[in-house]
Amino acid sequence: MMPHTAEALHDFTARYIAHWQQQHGHLPASEALLDIPSPCTVSMLDERVLWQPQPFTLPATLEAVERALDIQLQPEITAFYTTQFAGDMMARFAGQSVTLLQVWSEADFTRLQENLIGHLVMKRRLKQSPTLFIATTDSEQDVIAICNLTGEVILEQPGSKKREVLSPGIETFLNALQPVSD
Repeated sequence: MMPHTAEALHDFTARYIAHWQQQHGHLPASEALLDIPSPCTVSMLDERVLWQPQPFTLPATLEAVERALDIQLQPEITAFYTTQFAGDMMARFAGQSVTLLQVWSEADFTRLQENLIGHLVMKRRLKQSPTLFIATTDSEQDVIAICNLTGEVILEQPGSKKREVLSPGIETFLNALQPVSD
């Protein structure tokens, strides 16, 4: 499954970059990532950083998360976060705006793992099944996550029991995304 997840992520990223180049004539740009060191940085343009994905150079594991919570993670979530360094990417899924979360740098990977641990601790305290977020939505209350028990991609409200299955797996989810640029 992991190679399929990485392939689907690479395919979406390529579509995202092609969309940016078609719409704007340059690589993806981010104002939010300006001045944050990353191997993805190509150049600056109008107070924005132009970026291009780079191979993930750290050990491809979320072992720190697994060890902190004594949990085994779905291999797909590990593949999703350890395939590449890249900027977050905007997309549409079934008519809904989403921002696909990515790891920008080695420091960002550490922060991501801390946030995943915090999220899983909250789920455990609420006696809810473990999920790991992969995208945000326009709603401040909803996130898109992978259910660690089933591998399904779900829309959920952290802290509540509200959840909706969006896709049977991450590969199907990534393949259905339509790139969007601002």
